Amino acid sequence: MSIDLLELIRLNLFSPVVLAFVAGLIATFVRSDLRFPEALYTALSIYILLAIGLKGGVELSETSIAEFWKPALASLILGATIPLLCFPVARYIGRLSVTDSAALAAHYGSVSVVTFVVAQTLLVQINVPVEGFMTAILAILELPSILIGLILAQVGLKTKTQWGPTIQNILTGKGLYLLIVGMAIGFLGGRDGFNKVEPFFVDPFNGVLMFFLLEMGMVTASRLNELRGKTTIFVVLFALIMPFINGALGLLAGYLSGLSLGGMTVLATLAASASYIVATVAVRLALPQANPGIYLTASLGITFPLNITVGIPLYFAMARLLTGDTL
Repeated sequence: MSIDLLELIRLNLFSPVVLAFVAGLIATFVRSDLRFPEALYTALSIYILLAIGLKGGVELSETSIAEFWKPALASLILGATIPLLCFPVARYIGRLSVTDSAALAAHYGSVSVVTFVVAQTLLVQINVPVEGFMTAILAILELPSILIGLILAQVGLKTKTQWGPTIQNILTGKGLYLLIVGMAIGFLGGRDGFNKVEPFFVDPFNGVLMFFLLEMGMVTASRLNELRGKTTIFVVLFALIMPFINGALGLLAGYLSGLSLGGMTVLATLAASASYIVATVAVRLALPQANPGIYLTASLGITFPLNITVGIPLYFAMARLLTGDTL
């Protein structure tokens, strides 16, 4: 059955996970006293990251190198290209400082794990298969983009960065560490090992994701309040426009590397997303003078809700157009 763009947007907007995000937004706007304990938020994020890593590792264990190397190489190139594109736009068109431009570049070159999960959830809903190794692609995109963003800052400021602590902080930070560890466990344990924990990591996953998106809605709404005083018109436009440019680059990379329709959609979504966890930790360590009101409001306050509401269905429609697929 063919699904048009408007129907796809409707399906996405009325999915439980997106509605949970909207409920979180509304809770903050109406000044509800709803709050998540910090320990619960941490537990939810650990569960989601480990579950994603486990499932990706199992699929990777069943994937041949011949099938994986082209998308992996394309993702490395993509992860390097996006920050190199974002930096001059922010620096010379937006007239932002070197540090703020580099911070934006690092965040938009990096990826949002939650956006990745929402994209996969929508594709499952419409029965579109996705390559199992896309979790590994997510991890591949993280490191080079952040490092290039920090290098751009170093070159622009003509200063030296302590790369050892910075790289260690990125790799051992909760977000990337749990993904890598989860993939390693899934890869080494294989399908038989995963079957033993599947009831815990598969069936409850969407319910846990709803709780997490509810919290993310509240956090996003609080960031939107910063638009009044800390963010220029350029940053708002950057956060609205760059995802579609980066998403188009992701589509092209997926198409040239031979990904399926679902894989192209996920890679486009990853390219279009912006980090607000791993990149934020790295930037705070290496570029403490960068303004969080710019890079967090852009990535979390604008780009994140844009992608999970209308962005993902649009990237899917663009992938169908590029492949000539009519489902």
